[in-house]
Amino acid sequence: MTSSRGHAEVLSARRTEPRDISDITGLFSSLTEVVFGRTDAAYLLEKANLALTLCNEKNEVIAHAAFLDYPNWDITDQSDWESFLRENYINNKCTPLNTLFMHLFVAKEEYAAACSQEILRRAFVTVPELQFILLFIPADENLEPYMGNVFEKMAAAPGSAVDTNFTLLVCPRHWHHPQLHVRQARLEDCDDLMPIWTHQSETLKETYGEYFLADVIECQDEGNRAVVCEAGDAVVGFMSLCSQVNVSLLQEYFDLRPFHGLCKPHPEDILKMPQKSSVPEGEDKSNQTNEKPESVSSQAFEHIRDQDAAVQKDGALIVSCTDLSLDDVKDLKASATLPDPGESAFCPVYRGAPNAVCIRLFCIDEKHETRSLDFLHYVFKLFPDKDFCVILVPHHVPVFHLIQSFVRVVPSCTSQFGYELYVFHRAGLLKSFNVRRTMTSDLLGVKMLIKTLSLNESIFDDLKIFILARRDPDGIPVQAFIAEVLDQIVGISVVRDEMDIEYIRSHYNIEDFIHFNHHQHEEHGHLYHFVLNPIFRHYAKHFLKEILRLAHKSSLYYPVYPQYVEGKIAVSHFQNPRAHSLTSALHYMVPVRPRRQIVYPLEELGRNAPSEQVSKDQLSYSLNHINRKLLLESRVSINIRIVVVGASDVGIAFLETLIF
Repeated sequence: MTSSRGHAEVLSARRTEPRDISDITGLFSSLTEVVFGRTDAAYLLEKANLALTLCNEKNEVIAHAAFLDYPNWDITDQSDWESFLRENYINNKCTPLNTLFMHLFVAKEEYAAACSQEILRRAFVTVPELQFILLFIPADENLEPYMGNVFEKMAAAPGSAVDTNFTLLVCPRHWHHPQLHVRQARLEDCDDLMPIWTHQSETLKETYGEYFLADVIECQDEGNRAVVCEAGDAVVGFMSLCSQVNVSLLQEYFDLRPFHGLCKPHPEDILKMPQKSSVPEGEDKSNQTNEKPESVSSQAFEHIRDQDAAVQKDGALIVSCTDLSLDDVKDLKASATLPDPGESAFCPVYRGAPNAVCIRLFCIDEKHETRSLDFLHYVFKLFPDKDFCVILVPHHVPVFHLIQSFVRVVPSCTSQFGYELYVFHRAGLLKSFNVRRTMTSDLLGVKMLIKTLSLNESIFDDLKIFILARRDPDGIPVQAFIAEVLDQIVGISVVRDEMDIEYIRSHYNIEDFIHFNHHQHEEHGHLYHFVLNPIFRHYAKHFLKEILRLAHKSSLYYPVYPQYVEGKIAVSHFQNPRAHSLTSALHYMVPVRPRRQIVYPLEELGRNAPSEQVSKDQLSYSLNHINRKLLLESRVSINIRIVVVGASDVGIAFLETLIF
């Protein structure tokens, strides 16, 4: 990167770290306070959804930017900015899913113009869903020449009073890191693809020869397609697809009930174990097992066409895909149920046609890997009769960016299959994922969503507490949020204020993740329930982000209590009306290491003993945590199978190191 004075520096981008704060503060200028107001860099770093730093080869901070999910000036409440923009600006396509606000940008003066472009480009690369970056500045100020070339003014609505006080600037994605153009592959694409292909898959080249890729492109037919993606005039990615998927084999090794066995619905499908004709005398009917969950591919999904699959060998990927429509979303069912031991041996029978497409081969340039999902829009158009895309990946292969948006399918308990199966439904491409507070009119939709869950009554009771009183019987504030797609409820969450924050602080190393001085007591929330349709699991991070924004929270805590002792639930807390439901959000939360505790002689200490909030006895639990700055951090899944023999100190220490 060249400065305005002609000096050249090699800069790299990374996430901002606490040790950068003093250097960032040193970059503040008079213009910083004029544009962004009085700013505390440490506080902003603690609350930012995304904070990026550009540094040189000596690791000196050259530029820094912080982005949050609400406006940078106190113009409107953070939970209401979407309607505020809709009322005051025209041609506004900004949503909480695709928008972040710049709250701070500082840089060395001679590098400011170039750094502003690079740091915004990196923001778009880091967050694939991001389409717009907004910035409010005082109406009588401008960014020239500091960073005015990266924003344009958003037109205000007629009669808007905001325009007299503030100017809203917007930076769209297509200026810096546009979506990739996807088309059918041609033989001449091999010249661009071979360097990428060879770099990522030497084994395939050695096995199949130098012209294997050309053969795959040349031998296309209706059931076997090859597509490429372009950035500018260069081909930067390749995907080979096959519509012939051996779903019978996958049904044997994986629990595909939530996905209707990857088959089309058929009148002769056998989805439930035959009902017993009678209930033994004296047994309460309420103890009978709930019906098994309906699959996400039931009759309401007959028109849905979306799937992806990829198999990876020694770095080479094999993948497949499909599609979805409005009516298909209307009966989406949650599938996070606890299997009944009495029904574990039952295997559904699917007589419909296969409903999946497979990605056989896949590669993409590392610079564009965060845009991997752009392939699927085109793929589902190629296979309009398929709804799922499946990917088989060997256990030893690291999880690559494409399948981070897929759902990992649970293997059968006796499966010794050497691959992990990932599934993507075409409905997952829908961008109309909206989160809002729950209303009374949502109760029926929520009941339909959770009716097959083990703790559906607990979830529904807590939801009614929010609807009726906004507080639980102990007076603790309760908040509930629903997620909807095309006006259909696909998720529900219930949050309470965290009242045991001092106990958590004293018993867990929570300060590994947050600095308490920057968090108000009411900003800590306790996640009680989180249910999300598996089709939209890749939106779980956004759901959590919206919960924090709408609830005015900065941190959420989720305890996992011991569940079983000799086959029975060990704690009444898990069974009471406020019991925690199992949550699909755990994948995106971080486990918190417990602190070693001091055994206090309370009687001897007398008035000098620690407070009851710290010393009280509670049932031990595993604590999971999420906060604003962790939400957009990438999480790496490890699929390698590890066996630890014996509960030795070394074995336990190894597992703790692996977990924490």
